[in-house]
Amino acid sequence: MVRARSRVADLALTASGRLAQVAPCDDVPAGRVVELPGRGTTYLTDTGAPPGAGAQAPTVLLLHALGCTGLLTWYPSIAALRSRYRLVTFDQRWHGQGIQSPRFTLADCADDVAAVADLLGLDRVLVAGYSMGSLVAQLAWRRHPDRLLGAVLCASTTRFVDSARDPRVLRLVAERTARAAAGQLSRRAAMPWAPGADPNRWAMSQFRSTTGRRMTAATAEISMFDSTSWIGEMDVPTAVVVTARDRLIAPDRQRRLVRSLPYATSYEVEAGHAACVLGAHRFTPALLAACASVSVRSADRAARRAPGPAAVRAQP
Repeated sequence: MVRARSRVADLALTASGRLAQVAPCDDVPAGRVVELPGRGTTYLTDTGAPPGAGAQAPTVLLLHALGCTGLLTWYPSIAALRSRYRLVTFDQRWHGQGIQSPRFTLADCADDVAAVADLLGLDRVLVAGYSMGSLVAQLAWRRHPDRLLGAVLCASTTRFVDSARDPRVLRLVAERTARAAAGQLSRRAAMPWAPGADPNRWAMSQFRSTTGRRMTAATAEISMFDSTSWIGEMDVPTAVVVTARDRLIAPDRQRRLVRSLPYATSYEVEAGHAACVLGAHRFTPALLAACASVSVRSADRAARRAPGPAAVRAQP
């Protein structure tokens, strides 16, 4: 019976892939398992600096969505981004090959961002987060403000529920993740990408590497997130990519986030919550524009703060 349910789930996911084709796997970087000292192991990819850019190219840490892996959320956009930035993805805890800790908290995920930067010898980075990853990005600034140059928040919000008495969004998220994870009784190894790989089979294997039980537990943690009291203090350049046809995070909530941020630009995409993969042809151009905006403004900000010649001479 268990095997039968698992086969049904596989068939359902395969069928959905035929109806809504995922983006092709054109330029997926190879990765490796790394140890974050004192925290655990995770699967990390690093494109390195773009040719000719050297150390001048900003590094963008890409933070994935709930139930995904680092590659599954971002692979459709990597080819377009890697000519301008050094890109780093990693599987967040309880997802894919991420840290298998006793509990899941978004605060721990935010601290993992700093740990990845430490591992790679990066002083300050740009972060781009999608859905759950955007919440982690907000917390990464809150907990490690000296490590972030700026942030791109995609399909994001300051909170999922209006109050403790309004569980509708939590229930919707839990029901959808439970349906999507049907038949996942144990974690499965993700299929490594290879040239010519079928994108639907590869994406399905990435998705199935996170168990339904852990997705549901992560959903409960996400439901408690609320940055409304401090998001207005986020003093780094930001950009928000609004998924304008989103049925999970209402577009009005996303636009409210834009208004709450003191240094935000916004870019709207006519696509739903899965735009990063199922609407990549619309999402990627907006992501490029958002990253460019944050990158340019963070560079200008750093230049203004750099000491001038007189200040340099005055230093002992």
